Amino acid sequence: MREIGFDSKKYLVEQSRYILERVNQYDKLYLEFGGKLVDDKHAKRVLPGFQEDIKVKLLQKLKDQAEILICLYAGDIERNKIRGDYGITYDMDVLRLIDELRGYDLSVNSVVITRYNNQPATNAFINKLERRNIKVYKHEAIENYPLNVEKIVSNEGFGKNEYVKTEKPIVIVTAPGAGSGKLATCLNQLYHESKLGKNAGYSKFETFPVWNVPLKHPLNIAYEAATVDLGDVNMIDSFYLDHYGEMAVNYNRDVQTFPVIKRIIEKITDQESVYKSPTDMGVNQVKAGIVNDEIVQEASRQEIIRRYFQTECDFKKGLVDEEAVNRINLIMEEIDLKPEDRTVVTPAHAYAEKFETSAKGPAAVIALELPTKKIVTGRTTSLMEASASVILNAIKSLAKIDDDIHLLSPIILETIQNLKKNEMHMKDYSLDIREVLLALAISAVTNPTAQCAYEKLVELEGTQAHSTVMLSKNNEQSFRNLGIDITSAAVYPSEQLYHQ
Repeated sequence: MREIGFDSKKYLVEQSRYILERVNQYDKLYLEFGGKLVDDKHAKRVLPGFQEDIKVKLLQKLKDQAEILICLYAGDIERNKIRGDYGITYDMDVLRLIDELRGYDLSVNSVVITRYNNQPATNAFINKLERRNIKVYKHEAIENYPLNVEKIVSNEGFGKNEYVKTEKPIVIVTAPGAGSGKLATCLNQLYHESKLGKNAGYSKFETFPVWNVPLKHPLNIAYEAATVDLGDVNMIDSFYLDHYGEMAVNYNRDVQTFPVIKRIIEKITDQESVYKSPTDMGVNQVKAGIVNDEIVQEASRQEIIRRYFQTECDFKKGLVDEEAVNRINLIMEEIDLKPEDRTVVTPAHAYAEKFETSAKGPAAVIALELPTKKIVTGRTTSLMEASASVILNAIKSLAKIDDDIHLLSPIILETIQNLKKNEMHMKDYSLDIREVLLALAISAVTNPTAQCAYEKLVELEGTQAHSTVMLSKNNEQSFRNLGIDITSAAVYPSEQLYHQ
């Protein structure tokens, strides 16, 4: 059983209370939600015990008072930006997010397309939304934002962008990821609310960095590791220190832009801002939920190593630049971590060394640590991929099924393989996770041994695994669906340029 370092129930009580205190200061509060609103897997990994849907549960407590705006930067649509933990584009993640929120009976007001400039792919996406009866607002980029305060707070700035009509006292502004224009949307709304004579306010709900834990705490460093592609750096909030005489942690973009954001808010409201620092803008109460700091620290260290492997792979795929790789290496050195500090790394590579690299590519091996701490391995063969092999070996071990016993009939597996090879004309016909698990599910109907193993799949959630080669998108997604945290060495499985 996974050790718990975070009390989600306690956090939910404290966080909702704090937000309501902030809401009571205004007629309407625009609350910028940073991080993932639904399925915050990073928080779940670094805060063992954190429920990945806790933010949605928070909104459910406030649902009679809240509605949601979803922001999406047009440039992210045009370049098909991918959300890493789901392997889907940002525009598709907006559709997924709307479905998720509706499933929780939460009110989605509309989608705001930011920095819109009549881009072709963006227009196609807008059409798709509108034909599904989802309201869409288009906000153009404002030249020299956020520095040109006079122009921004004028009819030529926020004034030319559409006002999003809202009805409830809390407006949650969220997005698939960073850089989506959430802050600009909030400020745009404050401008229009002020023109209508309403007392509207702005606050920020960022889970990380955690403002009231130390700057060099692994929890905050793990946030830096998660954002190496953005260049975010944690720092002491000098404004908070100067005004209150106490330390608070924030990140560079918030600290650097605070003076100009403060000026924009003051110009909009025509009064002095109540915020003395960027930390004051936040409503983060994560620390209230931490019940075992040692567990959180170790979980955060492991997340940093996972991010190291992810960044190395992303660089190999051309998704990040060399600066991101240099930054993650510096973070690893700063906290004195090595890739081998991830327990599944050494067993995977040690097992791979027993097999010669073939003409098709290096030996593909995956090691997986079971909840019992036992490590099982699987390798790619002509029959099945390492991903499928390690899953079968894992559930056989958990079910205490002897290695010599076949869970699946060789005839069934060969039939599937022949289908891929002969009828579907696929070049790679080794079986992947999905194909093997479908065969297992069917076999479980008539085979009690297969049924016993099948029932153990649920116990793989939260386990750790490592691959000696990069995985296909299908297998990556299958590991995510099973709740397995897997890393990969930055090595392609073959010399072929086209790798699914």
